[in-house]
Amino acid sequence: MSDTSSLDWLEQSRAINAPDTILDNMPYARWLGIEVTRDDSGLVFMLPARRDMIGNPLLPAIHGGAMGAFMETAAIIDTMLALRTAKMPKIANFSIDYLRAGKCQPTYARCELVREGKRLANLRVHAWQASEDRLVATARLHCVLAELDQTSIR
Repeated sequence: MSDTSSLDWLEQSRAINAPDTILDNMPYARWLGIEVTRDDSGLVFMLPARRDMIGNPLLPAIHGGAMGAFMETAAIIDTMLALRTAKMPKIANFSIDYLRAGKCQPTYARCELVREGKRLANLRVHAWQASEDRLVATARLHCVLAELDQTSIR
């Protein structure tokens, strides 16, 4: 895929608020199997239950790296769609709190853009499994908001 077509799909996805198109163009997100739906509160991301993502076979629990990658990917996609201007979010810092073991079952996440400045965005991500009231992890991150050009997609 050339840089120009990369910018085209990204700008089109943002213009029509299409998270699936963004997911389709992120190889790691495709490998994780992340899906996205909408409800009354906004986007809901889903990481399917897969045995190859188990980190602790005794529980069995999802590996923390898979959980972190899922939450980080959800935050990036949600941010790309929520920004008032077309900019590429680049993670400056990411902090995750694991609240309980994520069992081998579907995991969901919802993101919140806390603050969008000229150069930085602050976000929160909440992940749960059976009930949104019983979180398995939370994350906080800051993204540098880069201008959308050829260099921002590399």
